[in-house]
Amino acid sequence: MYPLDSYGEGPVLLLLHGFTGSAEEWAEVIPHLTPYRRVIALDLPGHGRAAGITDRTMPRCVADLVAMLDDLGLEQIDLLGYSMGGRVALHLAAAAPQRIRSLILESASPGLSDPAKRAARAAADDDLADQITSRGIAWFTDYWQNIALFANQARLPAATRAALYARRLRCRPEGLAASLRNMGTGRQASLWNRLNTLSIRTLLVSGMLDHKFTCINQQMVELMPNARHENMPGVGHAIHLEQPQAFAQIVVGFLTELNPSEAQQ
Repeated sequence: MYPLDSYGEGPVLLLLHGFTGSAEEWAEVIPHLTPYRRVIALDLPGHGRAAGITDRTMPRCVADLVAMLDDLGLEQIDLLGYSMGGRVALHLAAAAPQRIRSLILESASPGLSDPAKRAARAAADDDLADQITSRGIAWFTDYWQNIALFANQARLPAATRAALYARRLRCRPEGLAASLRNMGTGRQASLWNRLNTLSIRTLLVSGMLDHKFTCINQQMVELMPNARHENMPGVGHAIHLEQPQAFAQIVVGFLTELNPSEAQQ
């Protein structure tokens, strides 16, 4: 079982973080969720307290998560995944749809449908993994915070940016490298051709400043039979970090649609 933290009581909402993240990255969101759900946040392979788990492919990770639900006695959960965690969440929903009551995907994609693009991405991820292990985590942390995907995070409060930078510095190079090599977008199977078979109630959330994933989500919602798309203004890729309270309100609103009485808590 992957290391996890549990908060509150009631139906379970499982949180899956993004690349370079950990359970810790949900700290500002969780207090807004616990009045409505028992929240479980875990560390995925190669990250946080699971940094030493370096042999997990996407299918193996999904199998681990199903086994974890069994161990915890959880027949069905609500599931929220961000970016890399969103890809894991989508694969879990595709593999075990009966275990997922509702699905929330933040800045996530079903992968790459074009085999040539998938191979090119795998090669690029392998190259980045090599650089992480050879040049070190300090080099990578500076590199990663300056990629275009996170450009708008320069507007975050100084304390928030400092905490994010410090969390990334605590990552272990071998863990991140293994995650890229084994579970990166280029390594996972594409789920584009399975989206129309996923009938789980799904909320797709993207930031208007993240044009790439907004476009991906707009394509996804057209294919998924029971999904809707929320495009949040003024934010980019990491919505839960940029606007944690507003993001939590959208999540809670979606979850309480399942049981309106929960909105009275």
